[in-house]
Amino acid sequence: MRFRSCEALNNINLDVAPGTVFAILGENGAGKTTLIKILTGFLKPTSGACQVLGLDPRRDALEIRRRIGYVSDSPALYDWMRVDEIGWFASSFYECNYLEQYRQLVKDFELPSDRKIRQLSKGGRAKVALALALAHDPELLILDEPTSGLDPLVRREFLESMVARAAAGRTVFLSSHQIAEIERVADTVGIIHRGSFAIVDSLADLKESVHEVTVSLSDPLVTLPIIEPPARLLREEIDGRQRRWVVQGWTPDLLATFQRLPGVVSVRDHQATLDEIFIACVRGTSDIQPPLVEAGKE
Repeated sequence: MRFRSCEALNNINLDVAPGTVFAILGENGAGKTTLIKILTGFLKPTSGACQVLGLDPRRDALEIRRRIGYVSDSPALYDWMRVDEIGWFASSFYECNYLEQYRQLVKDFELPSDRKIRQLSKGGRAKVALALALAHDPELLILDEPTSGLDPLVRREFLESMVARAAAGRTVFLSSHQIAEIERVADTVGIIHRGSFAIVDSLADLKESVHEVTVSLSDPLVTLPIIEPPARLLREEIDGRQRRWVVQGWTPDLLATFQRLPGVVSVRDHQATLDEIFIACVRGTSDIQPPLVEAGKE
């Protein structure tokens, strides 16, 4: 997806399995919202194609919007309406028993049905938006930074409801930059950076296969071999006689290989946290600093 001054998305290839919570993790401006607007038909991609529930957003945007639920970080609600009124208004767009289910969700969320929306807290407005999005039991629920600015209790309720959706066989597509909440609910994680996916994998596999490795050397000028496929170096930092790596596909065999290399004093490794994986993907190796060379050496 290209705008006048930048390329917002590039080489995106994604397949979301039904009945899962798929989370996109990225910095502000990484392309998360642009991707969601393309999936929902609000933006047309400059190239490429996609399908949502078997439909093409360029041709079937209205049908897609009928079949999905969508909650943004700042839901657009009619502030002058009461909580019950906005549900009645939205029910005219759906053929199922939308209003009955909406009223039940309002009760479950402990919302005052006779309160005007302008009188609700941000958490209350978020609950109204979620009730509106869920009342027709959508096959796919898309959430764009839905817990931004919410207090911890409301955020937890939001996340628990997402897990319940997936357990019931529905699909949740969640965009966030909150690492802790993604760790709590996601089945699969895609980390997006500068418009492209740096990594896409199940959360369990990411935590199993990605390690932070610290190699201590006898001399800062010792040269180490390149980490080759199927392993992948996500990030490297050089600090004197230490090399710190974040490696996807790190194995006991690789550990043993590096431990035997001349000039290697020790190799320590541990499974990387999602926070460490995220930092590795968005910072990469572009900020690698070469070791200092003593005067007279090249």
